[in-house]
Amino acid sequence: MITLDELRAGLAARSGLLVARSGGRELPPLRGWETGAVLAVTTSGSTGEPKTVLLGADALTTSAELTHARLGGPGTWLLALPTTHIAGIQVLVRSVVAGTEPGVMDLAPGFRATDFATAARPVLAEPGRHYTALVPTQLARLVATEGPGLAAVRQFDAVLIGGAATPPALLERSRRLGVRVVTTYGMSETSGGCVYDGLPLDGVHVRLVDGRVEVGGPVLALGYLGGEPFGEWFRTGDLGRIRDDGTLQVLGRADDVIISGGENIAPAGVERVLTSQRGVREACVVGLADPEWGQVVAAAVVPEDPGDPPDVDELCAAVGDAVGRFAMPKRVVFVPELPLRGPGKVDRRAVAGSFE
Repeated sequence: MITLDELRAGLAARSGLLVARSGGRELPPLRGWETGAVLAVTTSGSTGEPKTVLLGADALTTSAELTHARLGGPGTWLLALPTTHIAGIQVLVRSVVAGTEPGVMDLAPGFRATDFATAARPVLAEPGRHYTALVPTQLARLVATEGPGLAAVRQFDAVLIGGAATPPALLERSRRLGVRVVTTYGMSETSGGCVYDGLPLDGVHVRLVDGRVEVGGPVLALGYLGGEPFGEWFRTGDLGRIRDDGTLQVLGRADDVIISGGENIAPAGVERVLTSQRGVREACVVGLADPEWGQVVAAAVVPEDPGDPPDVDELCAAVGDAVGRFAMPKRVVFVPELPLRGPGKVDRRAVAGSFE
């Protein structure tokens, strides 16, 4: 875990590599262009071999400055994410840039709404603006009941939500309850979130090449350890589209596309339909091998009320109406919660394994 003092010193010196996450392996000495890095974050390797992302001080601090500019100015942050991942580290970077002392939530016992409220109290007592960053699962727990967690999160000037796709129903409910939610898109390779509510931060550029999202600008990492430095553009593993209003809509990872009977099905599109249905809290859609269709669509659904789950036929019909019959789930299971990895992303491999 990286501390605020370590990060402050590293950013000031612009040297001395801090390792946020090594994937359990010892990193070799830096050489050549790699020596400009102050932070190393190793990816989970969930979609391939783990890669160690090397980030420079300029990219990290620029990301923080652009975030404050978008949100309305520097403020005091509450750290409610682990600093083994870029989202948590950026809360510390923003605090260094703002010259403020962040509040820190103890995550050892897990994330509880009452603990969030306790950790938020001294942060909200500070003058000026107040911010925090969460993953969708944390937000869902805060808005589940009219308790102290909801009362606290409503007082923040902005609540950044990232790390995983946020169900539209959760966003709608949160905003209706007065939570100032800002959705973010980004990754370690872009110093964290670089697209807020669909719009790139100032100076950040987004384009689509063959349907794949590419990002350019001053927030890009230097490159991967042992590889070549990044150029002007970083090609992500995500599919996207540009809406009529110019905002970016991320459609999910290209690796997750399900090919069933010759049809390409984006799980994120099916998930959006499922989570918009009454009685559905969360959903994860995966492809299962099938001798006839190649793959079939399967959905793990977390119901709002485990004792009264929604009707499976109605869920499938909703998908058929919105996406097409080819995208209708062939298998649906109700689960109490979805397995997570990293800072809050759904573990799709574990979900697929639950159907075996």
